[in-house]
Amino acid sequence: MIPRSVLDAHHVHVHGDNPWQQRARLHQALWREQQSLPAGLHNGSPLGSRLETSVAQPPELRNYLSAMAREQVHKAVTDAPRTGALLFRPRLWVDLLSSQPLCFNMFGPLAADLELATTTLRQIWPDIRAVRDIRFEWSPGRIDATYTANRSAFDVFIEYDGDHGHSFIGIEVKYHEDLRGTPASNKDGLYVEIARDTAAFDPSTFHLLSALPLQQIWLDHLLALRMLDNSNDGWDAGTFVLLYPVGNTRCAVAGRDYGRCLIDSRTFEARTLDEVVQAMRLVTTDAWPDEVYARYLDAALVNTTITTLPPSEQPSPGGLCDR
Repeated sequence: MIPRSVLDAHHVHVHGDNPWQQRARLHQALWREQQSLPAGLHNGSPLGSRLETSVAQPPELRNYLSAMAREQVHKAVTDAPRTGALLFRPRLWVDLLSSQPLCFNMFGPLAADLELATTTLRQIWPDIRAVRDIRFEWSPGRIDATYTANRSAFDVFIEYDGDHGHSFIGIEVKYHEDLRGTPASNKDGLYVEIARDTAAFDPSTFHLLSALPLQQIWLDHLLALRMLDNSNDGWDAGTFVLLYPVGNTRCAVAGRDYGRCLIDSRTFEARTLDEVVQAMRLVTTDAWPDEVYARYLDAALVNTTITTLPPSEQPSPGGLCDR
């Protein structure tokens, strides 16, 4: 656990945060301080992982690291009335910890340069021949019974030509989240019915898939599977990916446990943000991949802050991540 004195000093002590969430929240506060950006308020008090509105809302958009990311978030917000994308404001502007800005910061430059996207993402998914489009908070049909009849959507959706034809990768991005919260209603067994139709799951695990922390992974995976089953959509292949940072062990464990519920795992992957950022850093000399790494993943930012504490305030070994 991070010492309370450090959390208080940077205005990031939040009751209920687990060790990884503490670390991620402190990381964002330290990054904000490096940028000399003012902290926003939450319930009338400063919160270090939030930006003050004047520098966060358009046209400033200081939550976003590059012109390409800002361009993509502007486009997504403008198109939201048509696409139905759930892009909540002001959180999209002010919340440094939110995974939505992370999606735009990480994939926005790739969406703006599909040739770069192809070269980058092919390192992780070698079957990619040409990326055709990258969309944010995208669903083929919200509340549509053709799919899952709910509001499930992919945080990032990649359409590409691949070795197996017209293909997609639907990504759920997590940063500080622990896959807890309020479970969705099973809609009179609809999700289990869909799961049975796909033959991808071990039926004896439906009770695990219907409950947290696996349920959100399951619902997004079911959406991907329904897209593949719908001949009108024209997909030849598709994969659902859970993407999270090294250190968020609750997501890592959930991804592992989810994989154990599958009979056929060809349409599911659990991967880390770190490996995607590394692929980006290998293919471009532009600054933005390094900025994404520094903003979200560089352990030294928090470690340096902790190791400068007096010995009496040092956390015990192994206390830096969520074990």
